[in-house]
Amino acid sequence: MNVSKTVLGLCLFTAFAATATAGDICKQTAQLQKKATTYELKEEQKAKIATCNNLTDPDAKAACLAEAKVEYEEGKELAKEQYEARLELCDLTGGGAYDPAIDPDNFGNPITNPYLPLPVGAVWMYESQTDEGMEVVEVTVLAETREILGVPCVTVRDVVTLDGVVIEDTLDWYSQDDAGNVWYFGEISFSFADGYVESIDGSWLAGVEGAKPGIVMLADPVVGTTYRQEWFLGDAEDAGTVLADDATATIDFGTFENCVETLDFLPTDPEAREHKFYAPGVGFIYETKEGSTETLELVGFSGL
Repeated sequence: MNVSKTVLGLCLFTAFAATATAGDICKQTAQLQKKATTYELKEEQKAKIATCNNLTDPDAKAACLAEAKVEYEEGKELAKEQYEARLELCDLTGGGAYDPAIDPDNFGNPITNPYLPLPVGAVWMYESQTDEGMEVVEVTVLAETREILGVPCVTVRDVVTLDGVVIEDTLDWYSQDDAGNVWYFGEISFSFADGYVESIDGSWLAGVEGAKPGIVMLADPVVGTTYRQEWFLGDAEDAGTVLADDATATIDFGTFENCVETLDFLPTDPEAREHKFYAPGVGFIYETKEGSTETLELVGFSGL
């Protein structure tokens, strides 16, 4: 071990930590995440090159190396875009550390927020005509609860089918605080391909590996307010901004007035920006995606 280099590294780490404590934690976090992503890209490129070097056909080897270079450059560009998106979110949220104080004594209420009511047994059905086919989303509030960070959370099941075949099955956990804010405490999401579980990407649980809960519906949705909906750095960083509290949404199922409209976005996928509408007494009813003609619309509900 090179002692001098080790000591230097510790000094640099200590200095950076002290700077982060005194400065803008949010932007420091964005910078560190960018460095971590760049490091991962370099390591992935090395592994790809190692694989390419074991190809004996010169043309195949050249194509493999070219692909490795392209993947690395595309990855760097995405990392840059993610960094810029995180900085933008820092500006919108004030730039401080994200560490919500969760006191279990302030939770345990029925989820009665008018824009996101979640009574046990309620069911919502949604449809979306996509390029791959007809997606149907069924959301059901289950009778079971789960304690997370000492907070009793309502379990909501979200099943997505494509032309009748299940492609995603998710359990989400929510709880409402005394003020009426609905908090999101985690999810376990199973993605399916050919009838088999393909991944659980996007899954997270508050209190595990640094993940923290966020708010999915404010008690008082004030226009212009930006809030974090979930926080698991690199995997779950969704946020939302209230765009309107008096919007009107007209879909095939009907016309809904006095809706809350939000813009939901996530720094890990800067191009994914969704406008969502929530009707009082019903909950989520409609979603559009910027740059796309696809929509997700409520087609029926019960149990409210």
